[in-house]
Amino acid sequence: MQRNLIPGTALLISLFFTSGPGAEMPPPNVVPHVDLSRYAGTWYEIASFPQRFQKDCADSKAVYTPQDDGTIAVLNSCFRNGKTDTAKGKAWVADKTTNAKLKVSFFWPVRGDYWIIELGKNYEYSVVAGPGRNSLWILARSSTMDKSLYDAIVRRLQEQGFDTAKLRLTEHRNGTN
Repeated sequence: MQRNLIPGTALLISLFFTSGPGAEMPPPNVVPHVDLSRYAGTWYEIASFPQRFQKDCADSKAVYTPQDDGTIAVLNSCFRNGKTDTAKGKAWVADKTTNAKLKVSFFWPVRGDYWIIELGKNYEYSVVAGPGRNSLWILARSSTMDKSLYDAIVRRLQEQGFDTAKLRLTEHRNGTN
C-alpha cells in the first residue's frame, strides 16, 4: 500500500513548515563532499527525532536510486499495522559543490532540505538534518549500529547544538535497536 505520509515525508514536512529551537543557531555544517553513486542504495533508520508521521513505524528505511536526468528516486518504507507502507519521492542536488545539500519532494509543491551533516568514511552511516536542527536522522547500511559508534555520533551532534535527548531508536522487527 502506498501512502504519502510516512518516515521520509515527515522529514520534508517538518523541515518545510517548522522551526525548532536550533533555528537561532547558524545552520549545521555539511560534509565536504558526497559521491552520490556511493550514497545510492538502501539506508536503514537507526534513530531519529520522532515525527507524528512515523508513529507506530518499525523497519524504517529509504532506497535512493540515481536517475538518468540527474535526480534521485526515493522510496521510503516502514512496517506499520501489519503491512509495509511506502512513499515515492524525488531528490535533487541543491549544492553542486558538495552534493551534501539536497532537496526532496514527495508531493508537489512541498520540498524539504536534506542535508548530509556526517558521513562514514566508507559510507556505512550517514546523519541527515535540516538547517534548523529540528529534524534529525541517523542512518546506516544495516539495521544495526555498533553502540560505540552511535554514542560517538550522538556526542558530535550535541557539540553541534542538537537536542539529542529527543532522539529515539528505531525498532526493527529482527529485534535490533
